[in-house]
Amino acid sequence: MTYCVGLKLDRGLVFMSDTRTNAGVDNISVFRKMFHWEADGERSITLMTAGNLATTQAVVSLLNERALPAEERGSPSIMEAPSMFQVARLVGETLREVIQDQTDENGQSAEAFSATIIVGGQVRGGAPRLFMVYSEGNFVEASEDTPFFQIGETKYGKPILVRAYDPEMSFEDAVKLLMLSFDSTIKANLSVGLPLDLHLYEADTFKGGEKRRIEPGDPFYETLSSGWGDALKTAFQQLPPYTLD
Repeated sequence: MTYCVGLKLDRGLVFMSDTRTNAGVDNISVFRKMFHWEADGERSITLMTAGNLATTQAVVSLLNERALPAEERGSPSIMEAPSMFQVARLVGETLREVIQDQTDENGQSAEAFSATIIVGGQVRGGAPRLFMVYSEGNFVEASEDTPFFQIGETKYGKPILVRAYDPEMSFEDAVKLLMLSFDSTIKANLSVGLPLDLHLYEADTFKGGEKRRIEPGDPFYETLSSGWGDALKTAFQQLPPYTLD
């Protein structure tokens, strides 16, 4: 399983993903699920994946091949797309292409190779944008009503996002919020786990911002996790008691 979140703020975009994949409790591996493409001063693109690992790796490999220097790259390329909408369209087409190829080769239903992708960033001439791409190749865009996207194991980490998200929050508060969302998910589902990958993109910089990996035992993450647990217990105890007649 997987958990990834893309968050749209007034200041820019925040991305966080776990790195755990598993095929049973005794077969757990670490795989990167966050990927970046940049042309300094012109565009910055970040992509996160969930679903069939073979599918998502093939999609990223194809996007990488088509993002090589101009004289080497294939077409179409996300490094040539004129807008983030067109980037999302190309990602969707690539995902649909990979699933169709695998379905034809293996004789299984497309559902066996399904995947979901979050892609976001900024291309010069447009604003920062965030999209969620489905296996069928179609996609939706984040808005004021839906300012963040989750893929993978989403249900445990959603309540804190819904309650505490503020588009005006700082990057620092956004990272803290996402860490709590991931901590709730990790505690509830063994198929999601550290390390966590983090990327911050500041609007109108057109270059990758802070990139960091949060490893097991990270002091701040551990402090936040234990402090949140204690705060929840305290809040629960301070609520009015329920009385039985």
